[in-house]
Amino acid sequence: MAKVYPYTTGSGKELWEVRYRKPDRTTTRKRGFKRKRDAEQFANSVEVQKVTGSYVPPSAGKITVGELGPDWLTRQKGHMKPSGYRSYDSAWRIHVEPRWGKTPINAIMTTDVKAWVAELATDPKTGRNGKKGLSASTIETAIRVLKMVLDDAVTDRRLITNPAKGVKLPKRNRKPNVYLTHEQVFALADQAKQYRPLILLLCYCGPRWGEVAALRVRYIEFLKRRISLIDNAVMVGTKIEVGTLKGHKHRQVPMPKFVGDELAKECKGKGRDDLLWTNRKGEHLGPPASKDSWLAGAVARCMKADPTFPRVTAHDLRHTAASLAVSAGANVKAVQRMMGHQSAAMTLDVYADLFDDDLDALADRLEQSVSKVRPIASLPAVASA
Repeated sequence: MAKVYPYTTGSGKELWEVRYRKPDRTTTRKRGFKRKRDAEQFANSVEVQKVTGSYVPPSAGKITVGELGPDWLTRQKGHMKPSGYRSYDSAWRIHVEPRWGKTPINAIMTTDVKAWVAELATDPKTGRNGKKGLSASTIETAIRVLKMVLDDAVTDRRLITNPAKGVKLPKRNRKPNVYLTHEQVFALADQAKQYRPLILLLCYCGPRWGEVAALRVRYIEFLKRRISLIDNAVMVGTKIEVGTLKGHKHRQVPMPKFVGDELAKECKGKGRDDLLWTNRKGEHLGPPASKDSWLAGAVARCMKADPTFPRVTAHDLRHTAASLAVSAGANVKAVQRMMGHQSAAMTLDVYADLFDDDLDALADRLEQSVSKVRPIASLPAVASA
C-alpha cells in the first residue's frame, strides 16, 4: 500500500511525500505535495492504477517527443507509400519537431495541443485565420504525426492517455468539383493533339494520373473493353516513384469502344510491356501541373475559342468521368468501383452534387408505383391567410 509521510525541506518548509511499490516490486516515492490531502489522492490513484493495470512510472514520461519521433518515422517508412511518407517526414521536420521536440511527453496537455492547432491556422500578421495560416490538410497531417508518436508512447506504457487524441481540427474548405460536358471533352481532346487518347481515357474511364502514367500496353483488354490498373507512378518531390495503387488493390475500369479505338492507335508499334505515354527520355510521364504544360496549353486554346470553357486540371478530368458516368445512369456502386474509392460512402461524399437529381427522380418513381396500386387523392388546397 502507498503511504504518506511529511518531510521538511532545507528551507524549513513542510511538505508531503508518497512512498509506494511499483508493479515490479521496487520501492519509489513522489515528493513535493503541499497538502496531505493531495498526497493521499495521489497514493490512492497509484493503487487503483496498479490494480487496473494502467500504472505508468512517472520517469517513463520524461522522454521527449524529439527522442521518440525519429524512431517512429523510421518505422513508417517500412510500410508507407513514398508520397505518404514524404508528407509525414515534412510535417515532422517543419511543424512537429520544432514545437514539441524538447517537450517531455508527460508535460503535454490537451489544451496545449489545441492552442498549437489554433496557432498553425492563424495568420501571424492579422491574428486571424487567413491565407498565411496553414491549410487544413497541412494542419491535419501535423496533428496526425504528433498523435501517432504519442500513440506509440501509450502502447509502450510511457503515457496513460494521448493528449492529442480528439483535438478538433479546422474544417477543410473543399473546392467545388469542375465537370466538363461531352462537347467540352472532345473540344479539349482535339486541342490536346498527340494526347487526344489520354484526354478521352481520363474523362471516360476515371483513372488517377499516376495510374495513367504507369499504364502499359498489356494492361488493356480490347476485346473485353476493360483496362487493368496495376501500377501507380507518383511524383514525389522531383522524382517519380512507382508502386501499387491507392489501397494496394488492383482494379479494372470499363472502356467505351471509342476510347479503345483511340488507345489502339496509341499502342500501335509498341511492345506489350511498353508504357503508353512517356516523357522525352522514355521515362514515366509526369503530371501536367505547370502553367506551360501541354494540358494548360490545350485548356487555354479551348478558353480562347469558348470563354465559358472552365479552367481544368488533370484531376478535374477524373471528376468529369464520374459526372458523365452518373449522367449515363451509373449507380453509386458502379461509380465507386470505377473511381477506386474505398466505399460507396466516400463516393457519395465526393460527388454528392451529382446525385441530387436522383432524389427528385426517386420521389417521382415512388408516386408512379403507388398510383398503380391505388389512386392517390388530391390534397385539399391550403387556405391563404
